[in-house]
This record gives sequence, structure tokens and C-alpha cells, in this order.
Amino acid sequence: MFKNFKKGGHRKPSKSSDSSADASSKGIGAPGPGPTSKSGVGAPAQNTVEPVVPPPMTHVEPLPLLGKSPAAERQNLFMRKLQVCCFQFDFTDTLKSAREKEIKRQTLLELVDFIQSGTGKVAEACLGEMIKMVGVNIFRCLPPASHESSGTEVVDPDEEENYSEPSWQHLQIVYELLLRYVVSSDTDTKVAKRYIDHTFVLKLLDLFDTEDFREREYLKMVLHRIYGKFMVHRPLIRKSISNIFYRFIYETERHSGVGELLEILGSIINGFSMPMREEHKLFLMRALIPLHKTKQVGNYHQQLSYCIVQFVDKDYKLADMVIRGLLKYWPLVNCQKEVLFLGELEEVLEETQSAEFQRCMVPLFRKIARCLNSPHFQVAERALFFWNSEHIVSLIAENRQVILPIIFEALEKNIQSHWNTEVHGLTVNVRKMFLEMDAELVDECQKQLAEKQAKAREVAEQREMTWKKLEDAARK
Repeated sequence: MFKNFKKGGHRKPSKSSDSSADASSKGIGAPGPGPTSKSGVGAPAQNTVEPVVPPPMTHVEPLPLLGKSPAAERQNLFMRKLQVCCFQFDFTDTLKSAREKEIKRQTLLELVDFIQSGTGKVAEACLGEMIKMVGVNIFRCLPPASHESSGTEVVDPDEEENYSEPSWQHLQIVYELLLRYVVSSDTDTKVAKRYIDHTFVLKLLDLFDTEDFREREYLKMVLHRIYGKFMVHRPLIRKSISNIFYRFIYETERHSGVGELLEILGSIINGFSMPMREEHKLFLMRALIPLHKTKQVGNYHQQLSYCIVQFVDKDYKLADMVIRGLLKYWPLVNCQKEVLFLGELEEVLEETQSAEFQRCMVPLFRKIARCLNSPHFQVAERALFFWNSEHIVSLIAENRQVILPIIFEALEKNIQSHWNTEVHGLTVNVRKMFLEMDAELVDECQKQLAEKQAKAREVAEQREMTWKKLEDAARK
């Protein structure tokens, strides 16, 4: 990645790097930090004069290379280079201040290389100025979202053109500098937390609303590593993410970084200890489950489903609450969302035990029966796939006396009249499975269905006769 910076190229952070997280941070990882400094970023230099903050610079000028400067002057030169990197430029005009922009870019690259290579130690006095420089560059007012500036309705982000931050050629290197510092195994968290404080973390979270996916990827990696390394920030991060979700669900229904925040939460939930705290269960009930209600759920459903299943995997007793929550927010007219919900429901049922299954099986299979008869073949097909799972089939077989009467009419209707051949074939197979489980129960359900249909015909005939009597009376 660092070679790409030197070439001036833009590169999206690799998704595969997410799997490189260490055991302490669990889950979404940061890109490999490369050869980290053995000397430590936060360790004060030995046998050197404590650096002094130089007077403010009035203009950008090239400075001597750190590697070629005398050791006694290196810390002060480091401070001056940080000042060069604090200058801000207008990137809407590519030709404006081109020389100064390039000086700053090269200086940022040198700072990253200096910290990463271990050619010199960075005194603690420099750390505050370094974090200040990072903040000056990345903490800014984000531009309005595309739908806000154009006045158009919110559309699917997949259909929008990807937004590119104009200053990314500098921002990317600043994020890399911060990331290298945070992931370093030699970083002293006791020193670092004086500068990467609560205010800094809150401002990082605000940036997740950027529309530039490259910046969100870096923010995800940085915040995840901060959570893993700075225990003092963990409650704040969890609470702040909850607040972002609450505002998204109940006020704006618009936030660009929900998927990335859920990825971070996935690894956080994976590290929860048992028994689970009450605050975590409340977060599941009040934030994660209601995230299913928004129109944009398809954009982050994969990450949300992972978090939900992690909760049930940690504590199987939560399955009843999760299933009822899914039923509460079940889509009524959006078939694609129904397919997503059915897939998530199957994953949750895979982790569900018999006692929890029995608590929610009646409303659950009433919903599944409606899905079986859906005219949209993907919905019906996805519901029938439940019978491909051995665990779910065992739960159904154990409770077939309750479940089969609920869904039997839907199965018969599919066999008789569903237009899709795949759905018809799958339904026949499910009916055969019930026959093998309990042929007497199937016969009983068949008789009950015949009686129900006969009564329905009788009621229809009575209604028809009543209307005829009314028509005859009206003619007289």
C-alpha cells in the first residue's frame, strides 16, 4: 500500500485485509502494518534534547530529510514537518498551489516512512503535535449528501456514482500515519490516550457519514484497532454507535457508514464474555433489531445479520426475542427484503434450541405459511429451503402436531395451483417428508382441510342465496 502512495496512485483498502486481525482485537482487522518500529512510536528519545514546538510557519517550504539530519536536530525537524502537513489547500482546482501540495504529500510520506522504518525514535512531546496534525486534516465538515444538494429523493447507493473526496491524495496518507501509530505493538496506550481521547474518538465516529467508501474503510480499521487497544474507550464507542443507530432509525434514515459500523460491532459482539451483560441485550433489542425496519436495510443486511446471529450464538435464549423482532418488522410489499429476512431467519433457527423454538413457533409458521404461497417464486422457494436444514427439520418433527396444521393448507395450495415448477416440486418433497414423519397426522390434516373447504363452500352458497333474496325483494 505504501508503494502505491509513492506512485501517487489511489487505492481502495483491500477487503481481504479484514481477516488479518489478531486474537486480541477479533474480527475486522487493519491492513498489515508492515515492519513496525522496534523502538516504539511513543518512547522518548534517549540522549537527545527534548524537542520544542517551533514558531508557526507562514508558508510551505521543503525541509531537509529526517534520515539525513543530525540525530540531535531530528526531533525538532520532525515538529517542523508536522507544521508543513497542517497547511490546508483547495483541491477543487488541481493547478492551484500544485508545488505546495506536492511538498506536503512528500512530507507526509516521509513521516509515515520515518515512523514505520524505525530509523529514529519519536519523543513523547511530538505525539501531541502529530495527533493535532491528524485532526487538522481529517476533522472537517462533510459535504452534503448527493440527494440533499440536488433535492432529489434518496436512491439506492448502488445506483449512485461513488463520491470521491477531492483531498484524498493527502487524506489517505494521514489516515495511514494514524493507523501505523495505533497498530504498533510498541505504542504505549498510557501515553497515547492523552492525545487519542474521548473527543478524538467521537470526531472519528462523526466521519463515518462520509460518502467516500475509501475513507470509511480506513475509519473502520482505525476505530476497530482503537477499540481493541484502548479499553478506556470501549464503553464510549459502544454507546456512540448506539446513538448513531437511534438517529438513523428514528430520525434521518440516512447514514453512509452503517455497514462499516456493523462490521466493527460484529467483532465486538464476538468478544463478549458470558453471561452477557444486560446492556448488550438492550442494545440488541433497541438498536440492532429495529435496524430491520428501514428502507435501506438491503445495503447493510449482511453485516446486520452477522451481528444478530452472533448474539444468538453467544446466548441461545435470545432466539425467541430475535425471531419475534424479525416478525414485527417483516416487510409487507417488498419481496427482495422478504428473501433477506428468510435467509436471516434460517441462520437464527440453526442456533435455536427446542425450548425457545416452542415459544415462537406458532406466529413463526403462520408467517412461513404466507411466504409459501407468495406469488413471487423466490420468496416461496426460500421458505421451502428451511426443510434442507437437518436442525430445523428436527425442530419441526418434534413439534409437528402444532406446525403441520398451520402450514398444511399452504402446502396443498402450492401443489394444486402454484405457477412455478421449482416451487411445486419443493412443496411435494416437503409433503413427503411429513408423510414419512407421521402419515396419520397428514391424513387428519387432510380431513380437517376438506371439512374447512366444505364449510367455506356452504358459507359462500348461503351468501349467494341471501344476495338473490335481496335482489328479488328489490325488484318487487
